[in-house]
Amino acid sequence: MAEAEPNLEPAHQHASSSSGSEPRAIPRGRLALLFMVMLVTAAGNTAMQSVMPSIGTALEVNDVWISLAYSWSALLWVICAPIWARRSDKRGRKSMMALGLTGFVVSMTLCGVALWAGLAGAMTAFWTLLAFAAARSLFGGFGSAAPPAVQAYVASRTARSERTNALSLIASSFGVGTVIGPALAPLMVLPFMDIGLTGPFICFALLALVVLILLRLRLPDDEPQFAARGRTYDAPYATGSGSDHGDSDDDEDDRETAASTHAAAEPPRLKWFEPRLRPWVIAGLVGGHAQAMILGISGFLVLDRLGLRETPAEGAGPVGIVLMSGALATLLAQWGLIPRLNLGPRAATLSGIAIAALGVTVLGSAQDLHTIALAYSIASLGFGLFRPGTTAGTSLAVTRAEQGQASGIVASVAGASFIYAPALGVWLYNMSDWLGFGLVIALCVAVLLIGTKTLQADADLTIDKK
Repeated sequence: MAEAEPNLEPAHQHASSSSGSEPRAIPRGRLALLFMVMLVTAAGNTAMQSVMPSIGTALEVNDVWISLAYSWSALLWVICAPIWARRSDKRGRKSMMALGLTGFVVSMTLCGVALWAGLAGAMTAFWTLLAFAAARSLFGGFGSAAPPAVQAYVASRTARSERTNALSLIASSFGVGTVIGPALAPLMVLPFMDIGLTGPFICFALLALVVLILLRLRLPDDEPQFAARGRTYDAPYATGSGSDHGDSDDDEDDRETAASTHAAAEPPRLKWFEPRLRPWVIAGLVGGHAQAMILGISGFLVLDRLGLRETPAEGAGPVGIVLMSGALATLLAQWGLIPRLNLGPRAATLSGIAIAALGVTVLGSAQDLHTIALAYSIASLGFGLFRPGTTAGTSLAVTRAEQGQASGIVASVAGASFIYAPALGVWLYNMSDWLGFGLVIALCVAVLLIGTKTLQADADLTIDKK
């Protein structure tokens, strides 16, 4: 986490010279907390994904139903993420982060209890999956409050020319989580008290609770970064001011930034397909569906190609290795390639989707763990370039006062990709390997062709503006 600070410093230095309205770089302590908020959420979700294929096999349910169990949560994410993003503009980022973490803790706990009951024979597979879907919906409904708030917090404090790097840093916190989650998941398959495959749910709920407590204690209560009519009130989960725990100079920065924006009018509500955003939303939506399908297929692919259907408990390890390899490739893209090559949104999006298509092509024919992990890593490297590219492109297409809404749209688009795409990919994969992989490749090619014609040039997007 200490490496993240230098990536944001140039934004502060450049902004200071170009416009007095540009905010200072995010302090190290706050950045660490923001990093942890995103990391624990990602780690818990990928740990869950690494054990769910094995849980579904143990429950003797069709693979498609396991994928569909996420659909309601994804739909709620699409609906709720923009709402929480707009609320964060008015009520402050910290309260929305706390709400999101609370939703994650409660959701993971209830998911673990439901699956434990099903594996123990206390509920049928049907009622187990129904209870799991209901508990997971809490993450879609309330967990969606945190990522837009974190993204808006960072976007409002970085210069336009550095925003791709800054947002790739936040995306990389998800990347670190996706490494940690699959790595720890097999270790959390606890042999005592019949916890077994549900161990990762309980363990990550406890870890997220610790992060939530640290967030409430260590991150100062923030005023909204942009104008809101009327005074700012604490969100329902607020427990009082945290300013005593922060640096006084940093608190003054917050008050000065808020004071300078209270006179501005509240920006109009952004739509998904508003002309400035349309190319980036289309690219994010189509490419996101491709990414969601591969993520849905990968766990079941490992079980099938390695012959682990008869021993599902042994599948968590190999699935975790594949997911962890992909996560490391994503980190290489977000921490290495984007800043080193100084890739702009358009370059990152188009090059990333092309590399992803290559990885998916290799993955379709992979038969052993090494080849599967390598192919999945190539695809993940591509998506690791693609996702920050579309995120930064969406952010740069709008004004600073619209960052909260833009981050909500980004989160909503990401959630939309998981409503039905994983289940569709698994269904096609079960019918024929190449039906599933062929559709993913076709989606990647579509993004490449459409994006080449419609995405705005990086030179135009990254010019610092007041």
